Amino acid sequence: MAERRAEAILLVALLLLGCSGHLVPVTEAVWLTIPSSGTKCVSEEIQSNVVVLADYYIVDEEHAHLHTATISSRVTSPYGNNLHHNENVTHGQFAFTTSEAGNYLACFWIGGKHQEAAGLTIGLDWKIGIAAKDWESVAKREKIQGMELELLKLEGAVQAIHDNLIYLKNRQLDEELLIFP
Repeated sequence: MAERRAEAILLVALLLLGCSGHLVPVTEAVWLTIPSSGTKCVSEEIQSNVVVLADYYIVDEEHAHLHTATISSRVTSPYGNNLHHNENVTHGQFAFTTSEAGNYLACFWIGGKHQEAAGLTIGLDWKIGIAAKDWESVAKREKIQGMELELLKLEGAVQAIHDNLIYLKNRQLDEELLIFP
């Protein structure tokens, strides 16, 4: 049974690797330029009961010598609940498990008295769902390594894809009910 399961996961993994890569969650840091006055926001549509982890930091090398350069941030849920708020820092983190499905919004602005005409650049590394999982801890706890660990990661990715497809299908059905009651 376990051998068949491993074969099925490997087959799905090969299929996913052959696809465009958009089905498997990938994390990449993005850089945002925050204007000297105003706010820059990033949103992500996330379903409920999903782990979200993020790190943000100033990466603007032009202003690295200025220790007065700080940013402030706020993260809100789809219904406007504050999940994270931090002011006048050079870096920060937020982590939460979503309690509602919808668009989660992370906004950043320049904090303190630092007002450069060009603004600041920050890095944002936002991990969601399976990408946020601590695989080193899982490997130690389960006493696995190598191919077994990779198969476990792929199984998690397949489950995340399955859950997302069900979420999208249910959302589409809800929208159709609204259109055609």
